[in-house]
Amino acid sequence: MTRLPAALAAQASEPARLSDPSAPELLLPRRMILDPAALTLVIAADLARTPDLDPRAARALAVQHLAAAKAAGNAALAEAFAARPTAARELIRAQAVLTDGLVTTALRIACEHLHPLANPTESERIAVLAVGGYGRAEMAPHSDVDLLFLTPWKITPWAESVIESMLYMLWDLKLKVGHASRTVKDCLRLGRDDITIRTALLEHRFLAGHEPLATELGDRLWQELFRNSGPEFIEAKLAERAARHKRQGGQRYVLEPNVKEGKGGLRDLQTLYWIGKYLHRVPSVEGLVEAGLLSLDEFRTFERAEDFLWAVRCHLHYITARATDQLTFDMQVDVAARMGYRDAGGRRAVEIFMQDYFRQATKVGELTRVFLTELEARHAKSEPALIGFFRRRKKLKPGYRLRQGRIDIADPAVFLADKLNLLRIFEEALRTGLLIHPNAMRLIAANLDLIDDEMQNDREANRIFLDLMLKHGNPERSLRRMNELDVLGAFIPEFERIVAMMQFNVYHHYTVDEHTIQCISTLAQIERNELVEELPIASRILSEGVNRRVLYVALLLHDIGKGRPEDHSILGAQMARKIAPRLGLNAEEAETVEWLVRYHLVMSDMAQKRDIGDPRTVRDFAKAVRSKRRLDLLTVLTVCDIRGVGPGTWNNWKAQLLRQLYRDTATALEGGLETLNRENRADEAKRALREALAEWDPKDLRAELARHYPPYWQALSTATHTVFASMLLDLPDNEIRIDLHPDPHRDATRACFALEDHPGIFSRLAGALALVGANVVDARTYTSKDGYATAVFWVQDAEGSPYEIARLPRLRNMIDKTLKGEVVAREALKDRDKIRKRDSQFRFPTHIAFDNDGSEIYTIIEVDTRDRPGLLYDLTRTLAANNIYIASAVIATYGAQVVDTFYVKDMFGLKLHTKSRQETLDRKLRQAIAEGAERARA
Repeated sequence: MTRLPAALAAQASEPARLSDPSAPELLLPRRMILDPAALTLVIAADLARTPDLDPRAARALAVQHLAAAKAAGNAALAEAFAARPTAARELIRAQAVLTDGLVTTALRIACEHLHPLANPTESERIAVLAVGGYGRAEMAPHSDVDLLFLTPWKITPWAESVIESMLYMLWDLKLKVGHASRTVKDCLRLGRDDITIRTALLEHRFLAGHEPLATELGDRLWQELFRNSGPEFIEAKLAERAARHKRQGGQRYVLEPNVKEGKGGLRDLQTLYWIGKYLHRVPSVEGLVEAGLLSLDEFRTFERAEDFLWAVRCHLHYITARATDQLTFDMQVDVAARMGYRDAGGRRAVEIFMQDYFRQATKVGELTRVFLTELEARHAKSEPALIGFFRRRKKLKPGYRLRQGRIDIADPAVFLADKLNLLRIFEEALRTGLLIHPNAMRLIAANLDLIDDEMQNDREANRIFLDLMLKHGNPERSLRRMNELDVLGAFIPEFERIVAMMQFNVYHHYTVDEHTIQCISTLAQIERNELVEELPIASRILSEGVNRRVLYVALLLHDIGKGRPEDHSILGAQMARKIAPRLGLNAEEAETVEWLVRYHLVMSDMAQKRDIGDPRTVRDFAKAVRSKRRLDLLTVLTVCDIRGVGPGTWNNWKAQLLRQLYRDTATALEGGLETLNRENRADEAKRALREALAEWDPKDLRAELARHYPPYWQALSTATHTVFASMLLDLPDNEIRIDLHPDPHRDATRACFALEDHPGIFSRLAGALALVGANVVDARTYTSKDGYATAVFWVQDAEGSPYEIARLPRLRNMIDKTLKGEVVAREALKDRDKIRKRDSQFRFPTHIAFDNDGSEIYTIIEVDTRDRPGLLYDLTRTLAANNIYIASAVIATYGAQVVDTFYVKDMFGLKLHTKSRQETLDRKLRQAIAEGAERARA
């Protein structure tokens, strides 16, 4: 092979002074990562020993050496990072050094050995540049390699061959290469039209080749493109940011955040740097301080957040062995372990890790707000005078001034002389409807030490705080801003522990603090009459008048005990006993707040985990509540708590259950508990059915009214009684009648079955429904006096909605086949009864409880465990195999967790009183759960 002339060899082999990656500390010394010069010599020597190789074979030989060097470098970095799992900045720079070595060596081999030129012309020059993240010299283990091949004029056949050979080598190394071949003129033209290309060019970095080309590109970009287009670039990047946030869910507290693209993620920090660099040509993030866009403390916050997010992203890449940025539930557990988090204080390591993650994401949000306001002050148009003229604002109180349409502090020294001003400014923001200027936020955040014990116990300070929730109609605005600035945790120290606290399950969409603020926001919406149609009872309770101080404080404190080994309701109530009086509540109010916090889950549990058609359930709940006043307060709190869990959690099913429980309990409290007796309910139900079936033959009607036991009459609606009456009429012994009908009031499909009674019928029906993918949310089964079974199940599809009318015939057909034995549920379910990988890390220890007091005639068995498609079938099959009759089942699902409650009797119609019987059943149910879970994992 012909050797390259010295001038061109120098062009190809001279790498850039790798100032970006080499100036900071690297994870390993450069020679331990990759030595490009030594690697090139080894490849050259090997090629010299086989001079007759064609270019393709020579390229393959070079790739062998490059691949070995890449593998060795990656292995060394992975080992070093495992030993120093938070040294992300050092790793991403080292990864850039490794990639630089591979790229520059590939270029040199292509120029010197694969496509040598004896007499290169001026047009046969090439410069290789890194762009985008690679241009910043920030590379996660599996990041893309974005390259720009720069030529003086139109690309020559030689340059085309060099680029092609280089790319083939890099692709053979399994690198994901993004590339473009352009002239300087092309770059300017395309960058002018495309903001993505312009952003990539903003972060170009010369790697190797003809450096004057790279210098020319840099000079002309700044002179001809970047210099006078700052406002346009800012607008485009902020629009891009808003669209990206919308795609990622628009929330900082997303359950499975995207570390790169999500709100509060790496891309938000990079956007700040891009804008700062575009406007001020700063060479690094530190330059944002010199440019006055960030303070030194804010820059340190930027660095800490960036280091943390990069560490998370790099661990994700290592765990999945690919470019992964989504922090899914299963990944969260692995990343937490790799970063050294451990279980502590009753909390899982993953929950502590995610709390840190969300705190860093919040800091990114604060930095963004400060940065953008500073930019607005410098580069945006001055505050529109006409808008200010037409939008009549309330005049600011003394001590404040209007700056860029936001509240700023006139004199910081005067402001800080009275520490209560740290709360008053939030009240002023609510009163005027204005935002707080970041300068004022900076001052508040820097002086949180002023919020001491004295201020926490100051009567006026607590009055101001309560007024923030009670007097302005939108308390969530001030609470969220106070929380982001750490004022809320400083004023109520017990609250600080739950800030950014994640609950590691699919059910809770928000961190505990954000959930609390969402609950208070819901309460404010109800008060503003915005939810009258959706929440008629809660809206009526508030319009008729309740103690708002009690309700708002109870909501603020209802989850304050979370994150500890103890029951958070009990611990929260103990905390509320101390906090409520401090906030200015009198003894009676404080006692009510304590009670509400202690029992804030009771109404939800009763409605979702018990048969509220059983009068005993309502009687027990009425005894616990004791008064209509407490019932009203607890109902509103429960509604807000469920709605605050996240989008889609509140539905018609839960609304129906809570409304029925509220009405029945209110009736019992106002008319006496005796109004709930079975006879009254049965008589009313029969009277209603008699009216509905007025056209029936009197003989058939008498038979229908006489054939059912009291529980049948008290638990079902007249509409369901009517359906069963028609299904049972002249029903042959060997026929199964099925009626499927949407029940929009419950967000479910009602499935009614009428057939000859026999043992295990409940289990067979549950198996049939599981096979068609139906999620059972409630079920009742009754035996008539003449030997028929009437069973009703309320089911939802995989999305938690009623089945579409068009899908009902297929659903009916599949159920019919299963019940006739044409499909064996146990065998058919094996392939469907699986746990998704992303849900595999949730821990839900199984709890089984037996309650003989909650119902007059049944034992209540409550099974709390991990949900899966075949669970209900396994449990009911186990009960049937042990001669247990199931009268009803109530299913409450909380993400990947489920509580299945069964109302049962033994084969003699008696409760399960003996301890040995309960223990045997407990053991067999646990065995069924364990075996099913093992199948699901397999």
